[in-house]
Amino acid sequence: MACHITYIVTVPVTANKVLRGQLQALQAHGFVTSVITSPDPGFDEIREREHVTVVGVPMEREISPWRDLIALSHLVRALNHLKPDIVNASTPKAGLLGMLAAWLTRTPVRVYQQRGLRVETTKGLKRTLLLLSERAAAACAHYVVCNSNSLRETCLQLHIAPAHKLRVLGSGSSNGVDTEHFRPNRNTIAVRELREKLQIGTQNSVIGFVGRLTRDKGIQNLIVAFSLVKQAIPKARLLLIGTFEDGDPLSDDFVQQIQSNPDIIMCGWIDDPAAYYQLMDVLAFPSMREGFPNVPLEAAASGIPTVGFNATGTNDAVINQSTGILVQQGADEDFAAALVQVLQDDQLRLSMGKAARERCVAEFDAQRVWSNWVAFYTQLTCNVLSSTG
Repeated sequence: MACHITYIVTVPVTANKVLRGQLQALQAHGFVTSVITSPDPGFDEIREREHVTVVGVPMEREISPWRDLIALSHLVRALNHLKPDIVNASTPKAGLLGMLAAWLTRTPVRVYQQRGLRVETTKGLKRTLLLLSERAAAACAHYVVCNSNSLRETCLQLHIAPAHKLRVLGSGSSNGVDTEHFRPNRNTIAVRELREKLQIGTQNSVIGFVGRLTRDKGIQNLIVAFSLVKQAIPKARLLLIGTFEDGDPLSDDFVQQIQSNPDIIMCGWIDDPAAYYQLMDVLAFPSMREGFPNVPLEAAASGIPTVGFNATGTNDAVINQSTGILVQQGADEDFAAALVQVLQDDQLRLSMGKAARERCVAEFDAQRVWSNWVAFYTQLTCNVLSSTG
């Protein structure tokens, strides 16, 4: 009988991003897969694209005790119906509720997939609650799979799980990247049309950012750094791909600065940013905390170096002075100086972009990452069979 793996994530956008292709790869190796997530936009897309069973359970991203209790009861019911051999739960809310539900239903193998720690950038009571929830989820799990080595070290430092439970598969990353899709090619018709549409000339140096426009992602630091870059490179442009969010909002002053600056190009959210990377000379990634960020991998696959803060996860995605430059968190002047260095030194920029692409293809191509998951689940299946035999 085929081994059945159920993934639990809070919202469909997570499944659409970090499970894309992975579910089909598992099925190709004989596993049965299913997904439990909130019935939000993108819910049906998972079922149709990956050809898997998808069960809807409403889950709140923020703390909501009564609704969380209701969600937990629905998760228990869903797992009792699906009867999976393995549960993989991730993202803060689904990770906690999914692991609790899997423990209550005595799922044979429980995997808590750690994709990043919100607790790193919170304070006070919220930090305490998040830390307790992380420890509770890990306590219910047989394994805690971290998607980067630095995240594993942070989990150890915060006593979230003991060392014997913590795993990193391969070099890390949750789902890898389609390195062929992001192959460098700045001369396609789509890229030329995009450059014309956004009014970006060949004389402009382009700094790109892809992600949520929030404080955690370092947007306020980026705006300060960009103002310093402009002093050295007047024709620099900042390309922002992403949207503002209420959960971790920027100050009104920074929102106004972004919206009123003619040298900042706001594109909103783009489902497939591949062509947009071809407009960039460097990716700016000032995030304060990550698990293993996918954006620097997409940039790397596109032959683009990254300048980032030396934060958890980012320092796994970027090799300092090889595939990009890392500076101390919050050091806006150093961040700006690194951006200027990369933009003004053509040889450095090209060599870093080449090294980034080569590393990405060798270690983080999606097929390689999926193979790591197949091997991990195969070993778990063998262990279950031997223990029950």
